[in-house]
Formats: sequence, C-alpha cells, structure tokens
Amino acid sequence: MSYDAIVVGSGFGGAVAACRLAEAGQRVLVLERGRRWEREDFPRGPDDDWCFDVEEPRGRHGWLDLRFFPRMAVAQGAGVGGGSLVYANVSVPAQPFAFDSGWPEAISYSELAPYQQRVGQMLEVCEVPSAQVSERHKLLKQAAEASGHPERFRSLPLAVRFDPDWHYRLEEPHHRRHSRQSLNAYGKSQGTCIHCGYCDIGCPVGARNTLDLNYLARAEQLGCDIRPLSLVRSLVPEGDGYRVTFQHLEGAPTIRHERAERVILAAGSLGSTELLLRARDQYRTLPELSPLLGHRWCANGDFLTPAMYPNRRIDPCRGPTISAAIDFLDGIDQGRRYLVEDGGYPDLIVHALSRLLAHSSVAGMLRSGWRAVLAEALKHNDPDRCLMPWFGQGVDVADGVLRLSRRWLEREPALSLDYRVDASRSVVQALCDRHKQLSELTGGVAIEPPSWRLLDYLVTPHPLGGCPMGENRWDGVVDHAGEVFGYPRLYVLDGAVVPRALGLNPSRTIAALAERAMARMLA
Repeated sequence: MSYDAIVVGSGFGGAVAACRLAEAGQRVLVLERGRRWEREDFPRGPDDDWCFDVEEPRGRHGWLDLRFFPRMAVAQGAGVGGGSLVYANVSVPAQPFAFDSGWPEAISYSELAPYQQRVGQMLEVCEVPSAQVSERHKLLKQAAEASGHPERFRSLPLAVRFDPDWHYRLEEPHHRRHSRQSLNAYGKSQGTCIHCGYCDIGCPVGARNTLDLNYLARAEQLGCDIRPLSLVRSLVPEGDGYRVTFQHLEGAPTIRHERAERVILAAGSLGSTELLLRARDQYRTLPELSPLLGHRWCANGDFLTPAMYPNRRIDPCRGPTISAAIDFLDGIDQGRRYLVEDGGYPDLIVHALSRLLAHSSVAGMLRSGWRAVLAEALKHNDPDRCLMPWFGQGVDVADGVLRLSRRWLEREPALSLDYRVDASRSVVQALCDRHKQLSELTGGVAIEPPSWRLLDYLVTPHPLGGCPMGENRWDGVVDHAGEVFGYPRLYVLDGAVVPRALGLNPSRTIAALAERAMARMLA
C-alpha cells in the first residue's frame, strides 16, 4: 500500500482524522478537491475565483461550491480546510436533547462531551470580549430583553483570536495595522480580529482559527501529504484495502490512483454521499452498501430574515459574522426548537467600488474632484448600515433523500436531492415569525423572503445526513465510529453521518464525532 490511510476531504472530519492518524505515526494522504488558499489569494472582486463548478471543476475551482436543487440550495467550502474556510466561526456543542433520538445507543451527550472539549481547545474557542461587541450583538441582546426572554440571550463561542486592547474607537479600527501578528503553536502566522466582517470570504489578517492553521498544520508537521486540487472519482476494494482514483484539476487531465489499507471519506454531506452512491449504483464497486444510503438528509433548519432599521445604525458588515444567540431550543414555542442568531456579511460592494476607483482607466474617466468625493463617501458611509440579517437554525425533519438521477441527454447520472418542506414548515415559519417579532420590538421592519413565502425555497450552509449512523446496515450506513457497514476499514467522518438536525451550528459536533472515532480506531 502507498499509504496507511487516505482521507478524502479536509473539513471538520477530515482534518481531525488526518491529524490524529499522523500523530499515531501513520502514512497519511489527504485528497482535497479545492486549492490551498493564502491570504493574498482570497476572492474579493467580480473577476476572482468565487465558484467551484462540479460540472466543470478543471475550469472553475473557486472558493464556494453552491448547488441548486428543487426547493433547496446548499453552500459548501472548497479548499484545504473545507467548511472552516467559509463558516461563521461558531463552535458550539450540540445540546443534550439532540441525542434523545436518531443516534446509535453508543452516542450520547455525555459520551461526546470530552471530545467536544478537545475540539474547543484545539480551535482556541472564546467569546467576543465584552468591550468589542458589535451593534448586531447589542441589538440581539436588546431584542431578548424586549421580548421578555433576557435569560435566553448568550454570547457564542467562536474560533477566533481577539486582542483585548482592540476597540471600535480606534482611528480606522478595521485597518490591518491594528491586528497583532504572531506564530501559533503549529508555526502558522495569525493575527487578531479587527472586526472587518470578512469572515465568510477569508480573514485578511488570519484571525480565524481555520483548520489549515491547526489540525492540518499539525498533520503536515508530522509528514501528512496534502494534495489540493485532487478530485476523487471512485473507490474500489483491493486486497486488504482500497484503491482511490482521482483527477488532478490543474495541468494535464491525468487520472491517478493511490492505495491504502484504510480510507476515510470526509467530503461533506453531499460529497461523501455522492461518492458512495456512485460506488454502489453506478460503478458497482461497493454493491453491499446500506439501502439507507442517501437518506435522513436535512438542512438543519437554516433561515435568514432581513430587517430594515431606518433610525438605527446596524453595520452588518462590521464585527464577526455571528457572535450571539437567543436560545429557543428547549421547545417552549409549541414544541418547535430553534436558535436565533445575529447575521453579517462582508462589505463587498464598498470594496469593489474602491477597487474600481483605484483602477487607472476608471479614474481617468472621472474628474479628480469627483474621485475625491466618491472616495470620501466610501470611507465614511456604509451603504448597508441599516440592515439587520436575522439568522438562525432549527430542528427540521431529516426526511430528505440524495440520489443519482440521469438528466436528459447527459452521459452520466448527477446528484439530486428530494427535500419536501411540508414536515419542516412549522419550525421554519416559527423561526421566521420570531425574527419578525424581534425586529418589531426593536424598531425594525422585517421582510419575509419571497423565496420562502412564495416558493418554499430554502438555503443551507449546514447540510447533514446522507450516510447516517445506525446500529446496523438496515438502520444506517455507518456504525457509531463511522465505519461503513459491510466494508471494514472504510469510514465516513463528516456531516453526512449526523442522522438528524441539531438546531445549531454543527461544526463542533462533527469534529467531536471524528475525534471519538479516531480515539477508538487508534486505541
């Protein structure tokens, strides 16, 4: 065998697996379909590499993989570090109720607790310092109080480095000079947060503790081979292990093979499920996979409701993307469980206009006086200052199904998603209605998204399921340690194994499940 273990994907499951296997002295290969992103490469302008196109991956292998299905769109990261590149830094453990049903008996809140703690330590999670909370954070707290639920408000643990001396009253507070740079424990340069609001598209100062700066950095220190732009195509049992076939997305379009005794699929809910579906139904290399493959998929109840505040400055483009929550996960709202969060987004419009003004050909078309006026306006005025993006997750029903479907005139089947919102409509609408109530109580006017009101269309950055954990192959695709039923030493360790919605940001739970699986595998 070329390697002891091959890991497909480098997100919250794959990064943990690569790190712990390398620490155990094993020869590890990580195959990641996306590129290795550096700070200077992060997409910013309209001509940058934003999209990863699964139909033309050699031509477009950018920052974000956005898939559109009937009734559902799914957003995923693409790069070394997986979902940690594009998530909102929230690293919060799942609550005890989330383990009451749907899991194998071996998985419980108390069983995962030490691994949740280990993930938090590795990612250096902490809350935003009290002197640095954003306007959105303050608004969320005021909304909790105005609604009669002050006890439900809480700051969220974030995988971000903060400087206790930073504050919004600094001159040009979001300028990079205010970020304190240093080397972390794995030799990677990181800075401290300047609240620039660019979390989801790559922190310009390296304040986010993304997986390429810790778990994966540790793995590489110990000899792990990480190959970016390596798209896995198939998986075949061979001898005492597996042969993995993949294509490099740059240069000559050669097909390559590597072999290992152990393979860990960690390509995300869509990616890992699709690989196994093709192995079972298209290539028939793994014909005995569970009939539940592709089932128990859910969107984790993600929902966003924008609200306008004409008499209040919100600054959604400043501060960490998410920093606080109002917790209704106890089911007090007629049994519907959800978590309200503040939302934010990067100030791409202002940034794009600033770059346009700096371009010599554009600048030449404007008189110097107008150029100065526009530059000053962009410097002091945020065009989105009055918008509050109320965000959150809910416990929707895991009744979605991923399949391979052949579309008209296409040579091979494509991944499809059958997600019916009927069973989950109540919790999604309850979250939206709560957003509207909280907006009204704090002087805002919420706008129920027409995509939901008219089309029942949803968007999720937190897809779960497709390879659910279970007690046997008739109850799930993998066991409580992520090992695929019927195929020894083949594992799935990512959001695909989570058999139900958690109702909050799932990254820490996914990583904790991987930590537990590695501890058992290497014991």
